[in-house]
Amino acid sequence: MSAGLKRDLSASDAYREAVASATRTLQLEAEGLSALQETLAADLSENFASALRILRECRGRVIVTGMGKSGHVGVKIAATLASTGTPAYFVHPSEASHGDLGMITADDAILAFSWSGETVELENIVSYSRRFAVPLVAVTSNAKSTLAKAAEVVLALPRAKEACPHGLAPTTSTMMQLALGDAIAIALLESKGFTALDFGVLHPGGQLGARLKFVDDLMHREGSLPLTNADTVMSEAIVVMTEKALGCLGVIDGDGFLKGIITDGDLRRHMGDGLLDRRAADIMTPAPKTVTRDIMASAALEIINASAITALFVVEDGRPVGLIHIHDLLRAGVA
Repeated sequence: MSAGLKRDLSASDAYREAVASATRTLQLEAEGLSALQETLAADLSENFASALRILRECRGRVIVTGMGKSGHVGVKIAATLASTGTPAYFVHPSEASHGDLGMITADDAILAFSWSGETVELENIVSYSRRFAVPLVAVTSNAKSTLAKAAEVVLALPRAKEACPHGLAPTTSTMMQLALGDAIAIALLESKGFTALDFGVLHPGGQLGARLKFVDDLMHREGSLPLTNADTVMSEAIVVMTEKALGCLGVIDGDGFLKGIITDGDLRRHMGDGLLDRRAADIMTPAPKTVTRDIMASAALEIINASAITALFVVEDGRPVGLIHIHDLLRAGVA
């Protein structure tokens, strides 16, 4: 066997081993999540409801804490809580011992993550919570641990095998902590009736913020709308359509109600058919799709994409008050 072929076979074996390793990791973590789901639906359900009540009713903020990998999970969960309508802040256990305990007030509630429940660095936060009667919710796998014994409510995670072959690197355990933290955040979101509109207030930046804008934020308004009367001859209507440069023309009746739309496609279909001498009503596509100004820009984009069109008139009581074009949505980063 040639040296080159041996190298190719060796590389192929290495790829297979890497994929097999990754698959085992995902399988073990999936098994951990399945065990958590079963536990939450059974033994943990009452405690989960009690934890939600504490976190929902606190008048201050949810103080999330944890050390090491549990701390990294805590940072993420604090951010998720804050962005979904539950004011939250992460306090590092070590920094808490050097003054950051002052960030925690009697109006707050503490959500502490520790797989073992014996994390030494959490001692001062736990003692502080007991001294000032700050409610404490513990997320741990050891219901008999020091942290669990101090807490008002214990969310005891089921034991699961770490994906690390040595059983040392937190993998499955952190995945379970993260999943339970997300479950808490979403349950709080739903119990508070937190809506997409509320979400938009807290997410004004980036693509997410763009998708949470309203049609009213992006639409062309009345002064720039391409509109013509149903009886207007096309030689004049095309001039209006060209001047407004939005690729379409709204056709209204004598009372200002939107009756139809003329697009570039309509013009091409009627080319050579005495187009310039015909009335707008003869060329238009009747009953065009419309939206209202108070719907999300992302919803308008879905309508545009599903209908294979480029623009939507915005109406109030049947009369056009705006127009939203796909280019407006793309420029805003909605797509």
